[in-house]
Amino acid sequence: MSTPGVRDGSICRVRVEDFPVRREKTSVMPTGSVTPNMEIVVTGSVEETGLAALADAGHDVRTVEADPDELADAAEGAAALIVDEDTPVPAGVFERATDLQIVARTGIDVERIDVATATERGVIVANGPEADVRAVAEYIIGLLFATARGIPQGHVRLKDGEWAKGDIIGSELDGKTAGLVGFDSVGQEVAKRLDNLGLDVAVHAPDADGERIAQIGADSVDLEPCLEQADFLSVHTHGGDIELGEDELDALGDGYLVNGSDGEAVDEAALASAVEDGDLQGAAVDAVAEAPLADDSPLRDVEDIIVTPAVAKTTAAENAESTGVAEQVLAAFDGQPVANAVNVPSIPPDAYPVVKPYADLTETVARIAIQLFEGDLETVAIEYAGDIVTETVEPITAAGLTGVFDSLGWDANQVNARHVADRHGIDVDVSTIRDAPDFQNLVTVTVSGGGDELSVEGTQFADGEPRIVSIDRYWVEAIPHGHMLIVRNADEPGVIGFVGQVLGEFDVNIAGMFNAREAIGGEALSVYNLDDEPGEDVLAALNDDDRILETTVVELNGQNARE
Repeated sequence: MSTPGVRDGSICRVRVEDFPVRREKTSVMPTGSVTPNMEIVVTGSVEETGLAALADAGHDVRTVEADPDELADAAEGAAALIVDEDTPVPAGVFERATDLQIVARTGIDVERIDVATATERGVIVANGPEADVRAVAEYIIGLLFATARGIPQGHVRLKDGEWAKGDIIGSELDGKTAGLVGFDSVGQEVAKRLDNLGLDVAVHAPDADGERIAQIGADSVDLEPCLEQADFLSVHTHGGDIELGEDELDALGDGYLVNGSDGEAVDEAALASAVEDGDLQGAAVDAVAEAPLADDSPLRDVEDIIVTPAVAKTTAAENAESTGVAEQVLAAFDGQPVANAVNVPSIPPDAYPVVKPYADLTETVARIAIQLFEGDLETVAIEYAGDIVTETVEPITAAGLTGVFDSLGWDANQVNARHVADRHGIDVDVSTIRDAPDFQNLVTVTVSGGGDELSVEGTQFADGEPRIVSIDRYWVEAIPHGHMLIVRNADEPGVIGFVGQVLGEFDVNIAGMFNAREAIGGEALSVYNLDDEPGEDVLAALNDDDRILETTVVELNGQNARE
């Protein structure tokens, strides 16, 4: 086995404590308790309600004015970093701030955060809470009405002394088609509102969840038909995924465009020309390529282009944002689901109480499997059967991978488990089976490599009690807890009594014992839950007897499915 440990003949000892693992970051859903007095560095504007919530929870909150070059210094030793849209968080911050568990953004856009490096290092990245998303979505709907009805133009002309009644004739939204390019969290809220307003909604977002698009009542289409069908187009792309230039604006025809997401997504010169020439009827922009808007920007000179200075937030949203960000940080510390996390397998908060026991069970099954495995790891296969397949299994899989990799000393958690697998060349195979004979649910973790393979299976009882039901094809019913001594032995009379006698001689108490065998007179496997860790002298005394074929100590180190 490639893991650190001690093997002498048939003695195998593997301890989680032998590995250099930072326990405070084990997972998004750990089984341990909250670590008190964590340091939180705030570089953005957070309302007092949010700061007070963090301080009241017993954490040290430090507000700093740090430019990008100083941010890494400021974040060293911090467990959480709260930033605003003007603060970039590059790779260097994560490389130096090695205790970070979460970076929380006080808005929606996370483009200036190096999410890939954060994920690699197991750091959660979360953007603005739902209240902020709603505020931006409502503002975009407002911009859509404003540009479609020429409201700002009428206001400006009236203020200039002109009564323009009859000159400004707008377009109704009812019965029209709205196109969305991109489908971020704001885009989803916009789509729901447009559907409720009686518009048909077409979405172009190749990477989006097609089922989610259909649930909202929208159609998923390619870019060209999206532009051609749209009477109104709302832009929700990020990071240069798509740029709408002259050709795309021509395809939009005489419609309207609203961009409240990414100033780089629309060619501003082409947009100004299209509206000025009458090819487009109007546009509204709350996101520009360069902020503040340059004096010579072509957007300034076209009457039917509304430009606003990123003012989508509301007072209520800012207050909700502040408390929401605090809740995200506290959830990360407490191992709870982090709302709006962008790099963690998603799980709705109301589903967490159902999913968490399965995640804990799978992590524990995986820890047992890898500590029993003697080969060089190449593949981790996780199979779900029964009721569990109706749940979102990706966070459960992440927990299982965490159990394997963390036990190997690979500093894995549920944020970076997939990345750790890729980095070490480990294949991950996940499968589901609807029926689980003899069980309501069943999790099987199989670790293999170099021609060797070992499987451990576990189930979650209806009363919340987990059980290990199979170890390397031996059917048992063992409680996954604490110090576990697993003994392979000849199926002969007196062996179990001998094991109990040896443990008693060394003052090691048996908390529980579970036994299984292949066939009468063949080999048997026994699992002993012990109150204390058996020493090398205990194992040596057991293995002096020819009837004992192998002894393995599995340490769950307090992380088990019962807690």
